[in-house]
Amino acid sequence: MSVRGKWRVVETPDYDMAGPASYILFAEDRAEFALDCLTGSIHGPCEGNAVEFTWDGSDEMEPASGHGWAELLDNGALEGEICIEGGDDIPFLASRMATSSTAC
Repeated sequence: MSVRGKWRVVETPDYDMAGPASYILFAEDRAEFALDCLTGSIHGPCEGNAVEFTWDGSDEMEPASGHGWAELLDNGALEGEICIEGGDDIPFLASRMATSSTAC
């Protein structure tokens, strides 16, 4: 299995950042995340069942950057952490989002 795909962030322990719009995406040509008002573009290879990466983006409309990691669990969930440089380390748990093959 691979981390590639779109994941819905379902839990951010000790933080209130998991909502319907919270996600992390690992695609072949791009990777990104959104956790409430924290958003970023992910840099680094997004292959395999575990990844480490750097990111840059914004936190409440202010420039932000940092690093993170994500790993597939045996139950198919994705566990990881988004770390803000000079700030918080935000753990997350995500479930794979269903993809639609229906043409629009």
